[in-house]
Amino acid sequence: MRYLPNSPADRQAMLGATGHNNIDELFSQIQSDLRFKGKLNLPGPLSEAEILQFFRQAAAESSREYISLLGAGAYSHYLPVVVDALLSRGEFFTAYTPYQAEIAQGTLQAMFEFQTMMTQLTGQEVSNASLYDGSTATTEAALMAMRLTHRRRVVMARTLHPEYRQIVRTYIQNQNVELAEVPYTASGQIDIAQLESAVNSQTAAVVVQSPNFLGALERIPEIAAIAHRHGALLVVTITEPLSLAVVKPPSDADIVCGEAQSFGVPVSYGGPYVGFLTTREKFIRQMPGRLVGQTVDTEGRRGFVLTLATREQHIRREKATSNICTNQSLCALAATIYLSLLGKTGLRQLAEQNLAKAHYAAGELRKIPGVVTPFAGPSFNEFVVKVPGDAGQLLEDLRREKIIGGLHLGEFYPELANHLLLCLTELVSRPAIDRVVDVCRQFCISPRLVKQ
Repeated sequence: MRYLPNSPADRQAMLGATGHNNIDELFSQIQSDLRFKGKLNLPGPLSEAEILQFFRQAAAESSREYISLLGAGAYSHYLPVVVDALLSRGEFFTAYTPYQAEIAQGTLQAMFEFQTMMTQLTGQEVSNASLYDGSTATTEAALMAMRLTHRRRVVMARTLHPEYRQIVRTYIQNQNVELAEVPYTASGQIDIAQLESAVNSQTAAVVVQSPNFLGALERIPEIAAIAHRHGALLVVTITEPLSLAVVKPPSDADIVCGEAQSFGVPVSYGGPYVGFLTTREKFIRQMPGRLVGQTVDTEGRRGFVLTLATREQHIRREKATSNICTNQSLCALAATIYLSLLGKTGLRQLAEQNLAKAHYAAGELRKIPGVVTPFAGPSFNEFVVKVPGDAGQLLEDLRREKIIGGLHLGEFYPELANHLLLCLTELVSRPAIDRVVDVCRQFCISPRLVKQ
């Protein structure tokens, strides 16, 4: 009963309560061609020991030594074992809600340190204590800009993560808000001339990503100048925060938000992740989420408290600035531990290693006849490659060699049908890069695979 908690008698009683004789009747409202018929291909029956052995073997099979070139908002970095060791301490696991400051000082201090590090990295003045993830942080930033400017128009770069753009639309499509998208140029960066035309006196926010979804670094000072000239706020989203160790922080922006998963949080099949949002101090009252501050107690000892909490649990609902962007304190703690371990020097060295590997891989791929890197803009650890054939077939060839060969961009950008987005981190060795290049070379010289 460990794995099937409802006995046959329990199930029959529940069916009787709903007026059904069996499971098939319960699901009869689902059309028959959509219902699975037959038996699942599962071994068994097995004892508990056999079940555990089955899953251990399955896990070993699925975790064979694959090389991954996937990025696109989720980045595989080496995670020091001490991150999990500290993260698993009971004091942090159990003190999720730090409302009672006297018994949650460790959690509050970790949040405070997270905020400090995020402001240092982004070049902003204040940070909240984390958000749900990068996509909802971007949406919250757009909503924050609308509250601050009292305007109802948001301009987004088409190079903003496609899923982030979808989530922004989902949140504000029924709030009488006008949305506009600005295309990219041959450099892979936002079209500055079209941005100038898209921003007007009704624009609340200009939202861009840097490095953007195509891997290119945006020209933040130019974009900021256009936004500010029209009284709009600039929101910069960052999905690969490691880039901030070598790239100038977007200090010209009004709000910097994004995803901090790169810092100590495993990719883990897509979550949980940890969003962040930093801004200027004058905007703090409209910042979503909560903020931890430092103080002293009655005996003069250093202490930490929730200084600002703008969720409806804390203040009047009509005054709340966010209701869904729950604090990711445990994941934020992982980021804090990770950043503390690496320090400024270690973080920069790691970023330089990512940058060097990406540039080496791009250079080697360009030596293959027919392969080009179409976007000329500066990049960090991601770049786009165009192949002279079916990119989906190339991904299959790479997968047979235990290589996850990046993201097929045609799914998000129809005009980039035979383009791949590749990401190189410190986990991809030089011999592994050379293996990728060899497979790509074989693909490109085989007439059987080439599509004209």
